[in-house]
Amino acid sequence: MNVGIAFVLCCTVGIATSVAQPNPDRPDLCQGAYYTEAEGAAALHNAAETHHDRASWEQRAALVRQGLREGMQLPAKPAYAPLKPIRHSLRTMKGYTVENVTFESLPGFFVTGNLYRPLTMTGKRPAVLCPHGHDPNEAARFREQTQQRCATMARMGAVVFVYDMLGYGDSKQCSHKIPEALKLQILNGMRSIDFLASLPDVDVNRIAVSGESGGGTQTFLLTALDARVTVSVPVVMVSAHFFGGCVCESGMPIHKRPTHQASNVDIAALAAPRPLLLVSDGKDWTKNTPTVEFPYIQTVYSYYGAGDRVENVHLSTEGHDYGPSKRAAAYRFLAKHLKLDLNRILKDGQIDETPNTVLEPAALQVFNAEHARPARAVMGDSAVMALLK
Repeated sequence: MNVGIAFVLCCTVGIATSVAQPNPDRPDLCQGAYYTEAEGAAALHNAAETHHDRASWEQRAALVRQGLREGMQLPAKPAYAPLKPIRHSLRTMKGYTVENVTFESLPGFFVTGNLYRPLTMTGKRPAVLCPHGHDPNEAARFREQTQQRCATMARMGAVVFVYDMLGYGDSKQCSHKIPEALKLQILNGMRSIDFLASLPDVDVNRIAVSGESGGGTQTFLLTALDARVTVSVPVVMVSAHFFGGCVCESGMPIHKRPTHQASNVDIAALAAPRPLLLVSDGKDWTKNTPTVEFPYIQTVYSYYGAGDRVENVHLSTEGHDYGPSKRAAAYRFLAKHLKLDLNRILKDGQIDETPNTVLEPAALQVFNAEHARPARAVMGDSAVMALLK
């Protein structure tokens, strides 16, 4: 990130509160707390004036989607490598299994993560893709809150894949903040959907995405750009005034385009009419969701007669995480719209995560002494950036 901008750090364990200003070196970018809360609400009001029915919204939606693709420089047909998944260290837990997985996205770049699957279930299963948020230790895939949601979703009957951000966990081929991190992470997310869709027990008509913070950004971007996503649950991220504090969220010109100005609220609304749950809280940039962001998105859903498919769970006393209350909201929404079995995770009517096992990071690592990173892996920021040209 350029030195000239003071931005709000978007992470899952702490929030700086400095207010960003437009970056004189990159006037085409909207980064961090680009607006004040009042300015963000006013900008959203102005956006609402551009549509009044489904046809006029879809004109704006087409502009916003085009802006995402052009701002990220996404090719119509990315030059993906064959997946060729490598899977190892299968462990059987109470009601689910977990194994370590890697596959190739672009030639020489490997997505790394963990695959969770339900036990004692047959037939086609829904899938949930789980991008994670930022973490100062770059180990968010291994955090307790990440393992808990993946294990519980698997116990409900979903096939779940959680994968590393750039520079995190096993993804050490480049640093996190390469200039085109946003583009590469979205390509990796799309390739992760390809991986899930390739599994014989996955129902390709029931694929959800849910992540928190920076993973929430990936959630609504993937939903906007990939029609295979049928349910979307971005957690503690959708804001009218905050545009994402990391280069992997707002380091490319996806919001301010020659034809329009968009916010993350517009992007999240591109989910319509697919089921969408916004989970918000009172201690970060989502504190106004019930009165600012959610009504805007509700209006968009009303154009499709789909008001029953969009919800907001607001936890006014909570902060920026994917903690138990937020997970419970996601589980109930996913159960409803993916036809998962909520009863499999209930005890006395309450969500019960006690059967889950939180593993040590070493147990979840993809690359180790027994399983080396493939020799063809491209290493270093410059080499990885060259893949994106």
